[in-house]
Amino acid sequence: MPASAMPAPDLAAPDLAALPLDALTKGIPAAAAPLALGDIGRQGWNLLAGDLPLPLLLLREPALAHNERWMHGFLARTGAAIAPHGKTTMSPQLFRRQLEAGAWAITVATVQQLEVCRRFGVKRVLLANQLVGWPAIRAVTAALAADPDFAFWCLVDSLDGVAALEAGCAEAGLKRPLCVLLEAGVAGGRTGCRDRETALAVARAVRAAPHLALAGVEGFEGLIQGESEAAREAAVAAFLEVLAGLAEACDAEGLFEADRVLLTAGGSSFFDLVAGRLGAVRLSRPSQVVTRSGCYLTHDSGLYGKAFARMLERSPDLAELGEGPRPALELWSLVQSRPEPGKAILSFGKRDAGFDAGLPVPERWHRPGGAGAPEALAPGHRVTKLHDQHAELALPPESEGGSPLKVGDLVACGISHPCTTFDKWRLVFTVDDAYGVTGGLATFF
Repeated sequence: MPASAMPAPDLAAPDLAALPLDALTKGIPAAAAPLALGDIGRQGWNLLAGDLPLPLLLLREPALAHNERWMHGFLARTGAAIAPHGKTTMSPQLFRRQLEAGAWAITVATVQQLEVCRRFGVKRVLLANQLVGWPAIRAVTAALAADPDFAFWCLVDSLDGVAALEAGCAEAGLKRPLCVLLEAGVAGGRTGCRDRETALAVARAVRAAPHLALAGVEGFEGLIQGESEAAREAAVAAFLEVLAGLAEACDAEGLFEADRVLLTAGGSSFFDLVAGRLGAVRLSRPSQVVTRSGCYLTHDSGLYGKAFARMLERSPDLAELGEGPRPALELWSLVQSRPEPGKAILSFGKRDAGFDAGLPVPERWHRPGGAGAPEALAPGHRVTKLHDQHAELALPPESEGGSPLKVGDLVACGISHPCTTFDKWRLVFTVDDAYGVTGGLATFF
């Protein structure tokens, strides 16, 4: 069933526009009077005009809009739905944007993230994790009891997990079943049943639990590795076969209790393989493939840029959707020192950018007072090391043209892995193509 046929989420939510901000918030100019989040786009600020303190994380609005269109073209093509992982941005404003564009739900990893979703009106949440611990179970059962329109799914991979969920729901006197997804995993990976026998035993225990309902199967393929890209993709394909087989086995035994069975996997690297294989599963009742890419909206200049290039190699028909996702995130900083030949020091560090999946990538520069758009940096400019508040930038040698950078110049870096960059910022600015500030996004990590 196409995602468009699914019930639309209720987006009634508190308005973040009144959220107070001042110069204690990273990114707000020191001389600015206290203002509300909703007023940021009315200040007339422009990055290139020197209106904002650096370092600064920006989202380019035209790239966001392009990436949104591209993903929904992919979903229309495959019949899959998307429940983007909210942990990537933890921005209710982006959640709202994604849901209004047709996202089926928001995915979270923790109960705190779930509460952020609920506080801002998200009515359909998938916890792509085990729900463990009495405080977490009680929070979920209370949410389900308080709001009959709130829909929730969590994962289960053990008999102990089933027993704890059943006991928690019974204690709460829950009047509707808690929907759970059977999670499959891989040896050496994170959570998830490691073999078919265990998985089916867990599924049967869910079916026998009065307060639980088996609603589908789930897995995460993003951590699967291989000696080569081809080997890794073969291992991912094999794992998706396991998920498909578990769905068919559960269906054959009559273990599913949902009107529509969810078949879900997905990070941001293999959603083409997920949609293709799980979309081919045929059950005795309707099903819905749900991918959970969290990084499609912002994309990046490293990890997911490379992953998408590889995706086009293995799924060349995606080129029919036009230009692929564009990096929307940019981290701007200043050249604060040229201490020795071949090196510059930039004014950002580990407090500002993720570095777990690759260092930031220097892409553009601009000289204050200069006219025109920022210029591309020549090859040979490379971030080599991050300190808490400094980045070491290697420069091309003079024999290869050297570098134009001087102290005081602005440098834009693309980032790799948006998840571990967003969490460094309470406020992220959106800008147009001329780097005029169009608004601000609050995050809740």
